[in-house]
Amino acid sequence: IQLVESGGGMVQPGGSLRLSCAASGFTFSTYAMSWLRQAPEKGPEWVSAIDAYGRTTEYADSVKGRFTISRDNAKNTLYLQMNVLKPEDTALYFCAAGGIRPWGSRRYEYDSWGQGTRVTVSS
Repeated sequence: IQLVESGGGMVQPGGSLRLSCAASGFTFSTYAMSWLRQAPEKGPEWVSAIDAYGRTTEYADSVKGRFTISRDNAKNTLYLQMNVLKPEDTALYFCAAGGIRPWGSRRYEYDSWGQGTRVTVSS
């Protein structure tokens, strides 16, 4: 399983970013997928999950109403649209394959994690 995140960068508070996660080496359309993040000097935090079909999505309370997870199974790609970004959203964002509810924040709870893409929200 290979997961490669992209789309991170620096943005001002209130701005938007769209993260992508390109998947390969497995049947993407059969896996639930998640986004997680790790802020500086903090532990990993689960952010959002989507089922294999893209019909069911879940969000952490901290991002609900601002972030939207989606996937394109034809392109083997996972997305995270992030709007109204706040300084506390600053973190390294990872996509992860697999996992089950309740969605955890440990690497061993998923089949694979990517290397991450950094998001910095600052004025």
